[in-house]
Amino acid sequence: MIRQPIIVVMGHVDHGKTSLLDKIRNTTITNREAGGITQHIGASEVPIDVIKKICGPLLSKFNVNITIPGLLFIDTPGHEAFTNLRQRGGSVADLAIVVVDVSKNFEPQTYESLEILKDYKTPFILAANKIDLITGWRQNPTQSFLETLEKQQQSVSADLEGRIYDLVGKLSELGFNAERFDRVKDFTKEVLIVPLSAKTGEGIAELLLYATGLSQRFLEARLKTNADGPAKGSIIEKKEEKGLGSTIDVILYDGTLSVNETIAFATISGIGMAKVRALLKPKPLQEMRESASKFFYLDKVSAASGVKISANGLEDALPGSLIISTKAQDYEREIQSEISEVFNVEKSGILLKADTIGGIEAISKLLKDAGVSISKKGIGNVTKRDVLDAFSMRATDPFSSVILAFNTKIEDDAKNEAYTTGINIISGNIIYKLIDDYKEWLAVQKKGESEAINRALIFPGRIKVLPNSCFRASHPAVFGIEVESGRLRPAWSLMNEEGEVIGAVKEIQDNGISLKEAKTGSNVAISMDGVTFGRQIKENETLYVFINDENERALRYKFTDMLDNEEKALLEKTAAVKAKARKPKNE
Repeated sequence: MIRQPIIVVMGHVDHGKTSLLDKIRNTTITNREAGGITQHIGASEVPIDVIKKICGPLLSKFNVNITIPGLLFIDTPGHEAFTNLRQRGGSVADLAIVVVDVSKNFEPQTYESLEILKDYKTPFILAANKIDLITGWRQNPTQSFLETLEKQQQSVSADLEGRIYDLVGKLSELGFNAERFDRVKDFTKEVLIVPLSAKTGEGIAELLLYATGLSQRFLEARLKTNADGPAKGSIIEKKEEKGLGSTIDVILYDGTLSVNETIAFATISGIGMAKVRALLKPKPLQEMRESASKFFYLDKVSAASGVKISANGLEDALPGSLIISTKAQDYEREIQSEISEVFNVEKSGILLKADTIGGIEAISKLLKDAGVSISKKGIGNVTKRDVLDAFSMRATDPFSSVILAFNTKIEDDAKNEAYTTGINIISGNIIYKLIDDYKEWLAVQKKGESEAINRALIFPGRIKVLPNSCFRASHPAVFGIEVESGRLRPAWSLMNEEGEVIGAVKEIQDNGISLKEAKTGSNVAISMDGVTFGRQIKENETLYVFINDENERALRYKFTDMLDNEEKALLEKTAAVKAKARKPKNE
């Protein structure tokens, strides 16, 4: 059978995600129509007859014949719902709707949503919300966008057009081709932008029409389900509820689940199992005020739907984990494979803690794309043990000696240990922001290391002793030089063209001001102890910075990127000059 597609609504806070779902629901709920929208745990099912009524004449105008049974909207918008809507290798969500306020454009959670969708390769529609707030907009409640657009003044239409192309530009920067829905030529390559108002209902018809049309045209293979097969679902949330005990809210995407059936799921320690005591679904919204009970108790439930499961033994179930009926022959292998895949780690890398298995998977994917390794993953609070594990990483890979904590708490003893050991804990509840913060931290650490290396290394330099520039012959000798190539710093030793080390630079000055470094083209004065001008140092003589063998190997093989082409050539010349001092005198 063909199930309804699972659609998740995402976007930045206050851009209208919940308002959009409420508007879709209220279209029929307020009139208490028969066959209206059904409430599930974490989802709302919009049946085929409701879609036909809302879309009305658009169906014939665009020649759309609806064959799917309806749409299942996820009611808990945001990254958590999406990342927890997961199955091994991808997302349970068939389609996403990203809501953007046309007056605010993209904001942090918009970028987060798009990055996650791109990584999971989930198709999406961009809902350009709040068109009713455009100055001069004439509201036409519940009308289609194309109908209401015809009734707007030209200046208002032009204003909206500019805002839409701002969105097209933002999407292009992120690698998406996009266009307003009625101008899209290739639905497989372009993102649809549907202007609408969640407040007035304008444009809702086109949103439902295209969500339906795209689903049945391009996602039909995904929507096939075996109604009599073993149940499979994804845990959205785990709760303790009065009178019910431990419960899990699940989106069932395949098969049928019955009371007294045993389900398996992932736990931190492996595979957990529980016998279903009750299956619960909310009563329709229009009945909630009239009923003392919030739920219907069901004997069984089939995909696709949201359901609350009550059972003993759910305490350790991981949100974001697969739940699967033990009727499935390979349920243990399937869950074990999931655990192995999600919690796969490297020998070295950063530490990652999150509140759900979905969060772990989503962040792991993005970090992998960024070339970042992870040495430890875990669900729950950041503990002292985590900090100690991060500290142990410092000796082998200091850039991995950090903890990323997504949407989870940091225990007090962990904070104290982090302060003592100097381990940085980067925490946050926006995935892409968390990763950006880590990248910023990493850049600072690498810059600090690069500066330390730069200070410690000796780089090649060639200098010429200037004529008539001796200010003092000895104790110390002070004379003028030109840096012909490379660089020169205090404490670096100089050698002559025979490879003989003559002494170390004590100080570099330019017009009486001490310098930490002189580079190519600089004319400066230097001082040297233990040499006498006219003996070890002569006018017009060429001198080279002495580079020991260990330093030379480091420049050749480890830090070659710190040299430009001129310095690389000078390093070869310096090595040749140094080699002269090693040859027997009779050669």
